[in-house]
Amino acid sequence: MSVTSQLMKKLNNDIINLQKGLHPDHLSFWYQKIILETKEMAPPWLQDKIKVNQDELLPMKFNLDVSKRAVRYLMISIDNNLQKMPYTTQLYFLKVQDIMTLEMNKALV
Repeated sequence: MSVTSQLMKKLNNDIINLQKGLHPDHLSFWYQKIILETKEMAPPWLQDKIKVNQDELLPMKFNLDVSKRAVRYLMISIDNNLQKMPYTTQLYFLKVQDIMTLEMNKALV
């Protein structure tokens, strides 16, 4: 097997793995895992204020419904799970954290 065919095979495998990380089913799995851990960390009176809904028409769109008081627990849960996620899913959830931080900062101003 030549070097170029080995490189092409590796490149193809890398692209396939990157695509899998942003598949709606994978994102849904990680959202459910993070929400479950967030609810476990949060006090009982906040647990019903932590939800995520996946849009039926746009499967890549998730509506994250989290109380301002529960955002801290969500951020901790995302941090705890980042190392277990595929690379592209990590980037996705880092962006989710970034957006949540910006929204929280807007609320403070």
